[in-house]
Amino acid sequence: MPADRSEASAPRPFWSGTISFGLVAVPVDLYPANRRRRVSLRLLAPDGTPLARRYYSQKGEEVSWEEVSRGYEVDEERFVTVGDEELEALAPEKTRDIDLSRFVDAAAIDPVYFQRGYFLTPSGDSTKAYRLLAAVMEKTGRAGIATFVMRGKEYLVAIFAEGGILRGATLRFADEIRGAEDVGLPEPGKVAKKEVDRMAKAIRAAAAPGLDEDELVDEDSRRLLEVVERKREAGEDVVEAPAGAEEGEDEDGEGADVIDLMEVIKRNLGGGAGGGGAGAPRKSKPARRAPRRAASSRRQGGEDLEGLSKSELYERAQRADVPGRSGMSKGELIRALRARRKSA
Repeated sequence: MPADRSEASAPRPFWSGTISFGLVAVPVDLYPANRRRRVSLRLLAPDGTPLARRYYSQKGEEVSWEEVSRGYEVDEERFVTVGDEELEALAPEKTRDIDLSRFVDAAAIDPVYFQRGYFLTPSGDSTKAYRLLAAVMEKTGRAGIATFVMRGKEYLVAIFAEGGILRGATLRFADEIRGAEDVGLPEPGKVAKKEVDRMAKAIRAAAAPGLDEDELVDEDSRRLLEVVERKREAGEDVVEAPAGAEEGEDEDGEGADVIDLMEVIKRNLGGGAGGGGAGAPRKSKPARRAPRRAASSRRQGGEDLEGLSKSELYERAQRADVPGRSGMSKGELIRALRARRKSA
């Protein structure tokens, strides 16, 4: 069932830029450090055609993308609408710099602020500055705090070094974090020493030297895949989409590209820089859906839009003046661009 490596798309970053502070400039490529791997179920029509998302008003009337607008609710059932041009005017200036403003003790950053993880791989012909920055940050136990713009939005990011590799985590803003008082936790009370000793004994009995990654298994997905494989082999409940049907979305949205990060890092660092270190990312498997997407692209004809990143699709939608583009998912951008191409 998995696709051959030759069928998978070539690894490529979804953002490229430069870490800059003072007179130092370090060219880097950005790759996601985590990906959604839960098994996704597609929504299908009775004939097996994947379903596409549609929008309806509360009156039950279907609304096309050309009619969709966005608004902020200022009072109950009262909105102030904001157009694409206004949102684009508010967007931060496009830049390819990760503006590293200061360094802090890495252990001082509360994990509750971490939002999403990334790997920053070296870019360009020279890796000297990358290696030096990673080595010094790791030796001193410091994390860099920076801002950068991605997909028209400014992010705050913490950059760490581990195993000779730089990784980053976008940070939540202070007003997004809840405290104990926000969720109504009671004040801690006194506990009898006997109960403390009993609890401490139970914890020691279950103690382990570290987190075993073999325990981090998605059992729900494993069981679901076993059911799917058994039914596929038995030819039970297998349906095929009619030829020419457009590809729909997963039940929970678009899937992330699968990238062999270890291959990228080894190539860019010349096979060194902590390839087997504690911070090195694990090898990723080829995308399972690659063959189907390629087939879908051949049916549609023209450019393989699925191979583009969401930011690339958004830029094309901007050039094509697609209404409602700022709030579209990757799948919606693809369908809107295809609709524009057909109507042209």
